[in-house]
Amino acid sequence: MSLGNSPADDRPSVGRALQQARIDAGLTVEEVSTVTRVRIPIIHAIEQDDFSRCGGDVYARGHIRALARAVGVDAAVLVEQYDAEHGGRPQPTPAAPLFEAERIRPEPSRPNWTAAMVAAIVAVVGFVGFTLFSGDEEDGGKTVANNETPESPPAKPGGGKPSDPKPEPTDSAIAAAPADKVTVKLTAAEGSSWILAKNHNGKVLHQGVVKEGASKTFTDKERIDLILGNAGAVQLFVNGKEVEDEFAPGEVQRLTYTKGDPQAG
Repeated sequence: MSLGNSPADDRPSVGRALQQARIDAGLTVEEVSTVTRVRIPIIHAIEQDDFSRCGGDVYARGHIRALARAVGVDAAVLVEQYDAEHGGRPQPTPAAPLFEAERIRPEPSRPNWTAAMVAAIVAVVGFVGFTLFSGDEEDGGKTVANNETPESPPAKPGGGKPSDPKPEPTDSAIAAAPADKVTVKLTAAEGSSWILAKNHNGKVLHQGVVKEGASKTFTDKERIDLILGNAGAVQLFVNGKEVEDEFAPGEVQRLTYTKGDPQAG
């Protein structure tokens, strides 16, 4: 359509011309708003020749240009018509930066404080972790030395030491044994041994390997039942008395002890 060749009295208004061109192009107001980023209420107002919502002549000219390009009409002709209908064109001013402010624009970028905070927290945690780790390394030798329980060295043949050392005197074991209970103390004196210990109700007091040099003590008011997986390596004190046995290395023994004298069941 050619708006510039028609007599001035026969031309449609600027708003009507833009509306008709949009309809002829098969576009909706929403689609034009998406393309031009001019808000929908402003487009509706311009198509009704209401330019009061544009915020001034400079903004109005910018919107007319944007809408004219979107619907395929000559923007210069419509801007000239707008100037003629609204008192002429003022002194030239950079209109583009001004009317761009009215368009829908993304939010200005802001400092990413969340990322900065996360980075700061990570740095602090890393520093604290490094400090603790360094402290642990410096104190590691002392900590291990204080927490480790030395085990009795295994007896070696021909070494000049007694082949069957006692972990503690028999008198101490007697003094530690309550008279109204059965107390069994065993030591893996000559090698590790798998041990199962139960009380008179069948409750498991211990199940597992007792390493060479380690000791276990079990107490019950009536009875202690034992299974020794390597009986020849175990030294027994029952109710404060050492149990003399002739168990062979690797031999499995099932034993029961009560409050009476040491006896094997």
